[in-house]
Amino acid sequence: MKTDNRQKLLVLVTAVLICLFVGDKLVYSPLVRLWQARQQEIKRLKTQVVEGSLLIKREGVLRERWENMRTNTLPNNPSLAQEQLLKAFQDWAQESGVSLNAITPQWKSDSDDYRTLVCRVDASGTLWMLSRFVYDIEKGPIGLKLESVDFSSKDNTGQQLSLGLQISGLVLTPK
Repeated sequence: MKTDNRQKLLVLVTAVLICLFVGDKLVYSPLVRLWQARQQEIKRLKTQVVEGSLLIKREGVLRERWENMRTNTLPNNPSLAQEQLLKAFQDWAQESGVSLNAITPQWKSDSDDYRTLVCRVDASGTLWMLSRFVYDIEKGPIGLKLESVDFSSKDNTGQQLSLGLQISGLVLTPK
């Protein structure tokens, strides 16, 4: 082989290798990264579609549960809400036999969408009476949340107990 042909072959092979290297760095590698990113995006979107489909299938149950929760909130009128809650406390106290010592309601405006009526309830009675009182609050028709429960003994034998509750009730404000 002549030197001219050999040089032309080496130049041609070098040019092909440079084109392959540049093609890899400028075309192939970016396309592979793009395809992988798209695969991840497609996977994420498929997961969202599956979750959305499951949510649509459960729509009836979720709407029914929300309607139940919405109807069990306190009325939007502050005095009516306090009256309803105080009457409920008196009914539960009468059913369980506890003595209500104090009920201190306080309003909190957490958001434009809802307000919270927080009540501090102090009661006394036997362990059975107080546990029945707490049970009645939990199982009552009004949507209340027990924030804190404090038991303490009023005598040395532990027969008479005092109960301190912090309870919050939700009031939805219409838009």
